[in-house]
Formats: sequence, structure tokens, C-alpha cells
Amino acid sequence: MIYVLQLIYIKEEQEAVFDEFEAVAIPLIARYNGRLLFRVRPGDAAFIEHQIDTPYEIHLAEFATEEDFGRFSQDEERKRFLHLKEQSIKASLLIKGSRL
Repeated sequence: MIYVLQLIYIKEEQEAVFDEFEAVAIPLIARYNGRLLFRVRPGDAAFIEHQIDTPYEIHLAEFATEEDFGRFSQDEERKRFLHLKEQSIKASLLIKGSRL
């Protein structure tokens, strides 16, 4: 099992565009032996301490294998909507790992 944690930073006033992309991308995860474990929009009060900017959203997903995650990333339907991701996301940080 592979875990993918993503911190997502949105461009100002692009929340609706980001949601449009997510409406396409999130359902595709299941096609590739994956599962979205959580999707959180943390407020500033949720952070006790931080040295980086507060992300707009935090996603944690799991995939059966690294190959499954790679196939999800290359999904043709998802690729057709990448312009929405590029329009709305200022930056993101992707962390991959496994359960210890």
C-alpha cells in the first residue's frame, strides 16, 4: 500500500475552478485501486504551530501500488481537465510513503 499526502495552495478567487477539477479527479481514484482517506480544509485555528503557509486543502489517499498511483496520474480523462488544476493551484506539496 502506498500513501499520498498532498498540501494544496489555491490561487486567489479560484476555489470554484479547483472544485470543478476535484469533481473529476477524486472519483477516478477508485478506478486505480485507490481510496481518498480524507480531504480537509483546515482553518488557521487548526494549526498549533507551523513554519509554512497554511494550505487550502490537505488530501490523504492510498493506492494498492505505486503503479496504480502512476496510472491514476496519467488517466486520460483527468488529463483533459488539468487546465483547471493549472488555473486554480498556486502550489502543492506531494509526500509519498508507506505504513510503518
